[in-house]
Amino acid sequence: MADEVTTGEYRSGHDPRTLRDALGCFATGVTVVTCLNADGEPAGLTVNSFTSVSLDPPLLLVCIAKNAASAMPLTSAPNFAINVLQTGQQPASIRFSTRDHDRFGTTPWSTGEAGAPILKDSLGVFECERFAVYDGGDHHILVGRVMKASFDAGLDPLLYFRGSYRRLHFD
Repeated sequence: MADEVTTGEYRSGHDPRTLRDALGCFATGVTVVTCLNADGEPAGLTVNSFTSVSLDPPLLLVCIAKNAASAMPLTSAPNFAINVLQTGQQPASIRFSTRDHDRFGTTPWSTGEAGAPILKDSLGVFECERFAVYDGGDHHILVGRVMKASFDAGLDPLLYFRGSYRRLHFD
């Protein structure tokens, strides 16, 4: 019995789905980025494009889809928080990835030091002030200066790989 072909290839101009599938081969953590909008109401969305940029100064970035309902509040807020999710927060990840208008209604949260919403029981939280916003095609690249970081080393991360939520597996 011949092995089934499981490799794919994307080249410029090909189907964007193939590119998404290739990008999905990189396992990522899952975050919810939050802020207060101009009216002082909480706003946020699920983001897996998150990375550290610099330790000195302490900078990180997230990529926000330009068509996301929370794009304008997040890119214009002076402060925002990145909540790194743990395995028990998969429902929050799903809720914040939809167009649900009451994302915070069933998600326990508190106010961080600079005012951004902090999701209760997150694996880690980075409270940031907006440093810069850059154009990234169909996304905004939001760079934040970390003002406070906290984490719970006893929790396991919520992961995303090939279109599905995953958990760490240790040998």
